[in-house]
Amino acid sequence: MSKNSNLEVCPIARTLSVLGDAWSMLILRDAHAGFTRFDQFRKSLGIAPTMLTKRLSVLVDEGLLEKRQYSEHPPREEYVLTQAGKDFLPALFVIGAWGRKYKPFEHPEKMVTFIDAEQGTEIKPIVIDQMTGAEIGTRPISQKGE
Repeated sequence: MSKNSNLEVCPIARTLSVLGDAWSMLILRDAHAGFTRFDQFRKSLGIAPTMLTKRLSVLVDEGLLEKRQYSEHPPREEYVLTQAGKDFLPALFVIGAWGRKYKPFEHPEKMVTFIDAEQGTEIKPIVIDQMTGAEIGTRPISQKGE
């Protein structure tokens, strides 16, 4: 992001500068599903190893994933969600809900559905403002800042 840019003060632009590509968000999705190893991510995503290495590095540098050594001989590392990574998950589910509604697959029965593991029910996210209890997106907003 360029210095003194209006985008620099926008939290959406700042977030997209880190997570604005599909690979990064899909890596976080897979980490939430329990994947931790490089080969698991590569196989799930069909991503080139060099691209995966870059994306994992950015996610670690930005504090969304943490590297942990799981083997000394040979040295091997795994990637786990940090609190910042976990805090991004609701945004992923909202993106998924939008995609289910506006970018449906030609065979809807084959589309991935996200299920609450404890309740066994489909996750249908909405975003609620903590202060007012109002659903975000149903009322106009304004921007405040310098």
